[in-house]
Amino acid sequence: MPLVYQQNINAITKMGVWHITETEDFFLSQVPLQKEITHWRKRLQHLAGRYLLKELYPDFPLALIKIADTRKPFLEDEAYHFSISHCGDYAAVIVSKEYRVGVDVELVNDKIEKIIYKFLSRQEKTLLHPNAINTTATLLWSVKESVYKWKGAGGVDFIKHINIQSIEEKQDEGVVHCLFNKEIPLQVHYLHFNNNFFFFFLTLH
Repeated sequence: MPLVYQQNINAITKMGVWHITETEDFFLSQVPLQKEITHWRKRLQHLAGRYLLKELYPDFPLALIKIADTRKPFLEDEAYHFSISHCGDYAAVIVSKEYRVGVDVELVNDKIEKIIYKFLSRQEKTLLHPNAINTTATLLWSVKESVYKWKGAGGVDFIKHINIQSIEEKQDEGVVHCLFNKEIPLQVHYLHFNNNFFFFFLTLH
């Protein structure tokens, strides 16, 4: 079973990463397909994410998941707060019994350099590594995506509302410090996996 990473962040919060190598039938025998998805890869990613929810918390009520207007999945009774992300052959999930959370997984892509102006301020661009612009741009994009998912509401401007202050790097992992709406300090943790993938998770505790 390709659970390639799991972290118990605290007593009530868990994060996991799943490498998708199974067939669709494997997941369908364990979890329901809750919406019509025509593309086979997106359908497989959808199923893997929900399977991982049950892997982390076996009593997670998959059938009760609702989708907000912002496309954020949620439980109406807030028995669990959770966030799901997938990219390529990976799915990532973070679940907490009390705290709002956000998670993102991204593949480093050369195309990101063309849209840097859409999500980084002039000050934030100084954090880009001159010898690895695409890698650090992907990192900063995913930090903001994690914060957006943590907030769980529309109307969030990536430049105006999410301000990245600094990056603490420790080989293949680190912490990014940022401010939401210029007043709420946040720490986004990240893992650099298999040279190409970034996994990010955010929770307040």
